[in-house]
Amino acid sequence: MKVLKHNFNLPFNIIRCSHVEYGVRDLEVSRKFYVETLGLIETERTDEALYLRCLEEQQHHSYILKVTEEPCVLAVGFKVAFEKDLDALKEHLDQKNIRSEWVDKYAEDRTLKVTTPQGFILEFYARMKKVAHKLREYQSYQGMHPQRFDHFNVFTPNAQETYEFFVNELGFRLTEYTTTEKGEMWAAWMHRKGNVHDMALTNGDGPRLHHSAIWVPTALNIIHLLDVMATSGFVENIERGPGRHGVSNAFFLYVLDPDGHRIEIYTCDYLTVDPDLEPLGWDLKDPQRQTLWGAPAPKSWFEHGTSFVNTPVKEAKMEARPIIAN
Repeated sequence: MKVLKHNFNLPFNIIRCSHVEYGVRDLEVSRKFYVETLGLIETERTDEALYLRCLEEQQHHSYILKVTEEPCVLAVGFKVAFEKDLDALKEHLDQKNIRSEWVDKYAEDRTLKVTTPQGFILEFYARMKKVAHKLREYQSYQGMHPQRFDHFNVFTPNAQETYEFFVNELGFRLTEYTTTEKGEMWAAWMHRKGNVHDMALTNGDGPRLHHSAIWVPTALNIIHLLDVMATSGFVENIERGPGRHGVSNAFFLYVLDPDGHRIEIYTCDYLTVDPDLEPLGWDLKDPQRQTLWGAPAPKSWFEHGTSFVNTPVKEAKMEARPIIAN
């Protein structure tokens, strides 16, 4: 595999991952899960969509749940620093013949929709409608006390190619990676905001979204959510965890929403703000890579994902498989 140097010279500044837009079948069922169980704040509801956010967020939404016939991912979103960064990003992508277009999005100013060569649907904006955060309104703390949106993880049939696109063309920085016994890249964790990742990618049939992630204050918030799910009709939606990853050092839990979208509940990772930070490599067969402690991941964790809308899924190029639970 090839590890690239960070690209600090792009003419635009992507700040962080921002939000995800899921296609769901029933807003009432989704609301019971996301608001009443997980504890997200309902910012606004229309006939066709729910707009949700976490407790410390001042942006209008970090989750959009929109009614569709079948579950899907409509887009994953990123925030850039200023309006001028959108124009610079559009010009850069045009020069590379990468498809992009301006789209209208509710509660957002100008939004640039990008379809990467690998088929991922990304949206970029500089300004979103502001709302009051709930950080000090402790009466609003429900469920797992969700603080903020943290990252995405995607399946891609070519991890090296996808990694190189995000580094070379969007300026993402590698923090950790996994290689096979042949030395091929199997997974990569990349950031913009200064923690372990805004975007991670894993070898698998894709493009598909593996999960979106929400950061919570402590491991006890995750334990409490397990109790809540076990007593509110969602115990079967617990897929994996709790446990601790070797990669990222995070204390984690993975749950599935009523439409099968995977959510990671996440805490205890580390800062990566130094520009000369050295990325950490892992061997795919290292049992502590994915699970420092806790039960190994189930088979579904390596196979189940959500397709991007109207996007064909291609088979993974590598057959390598990590350790899974029996």
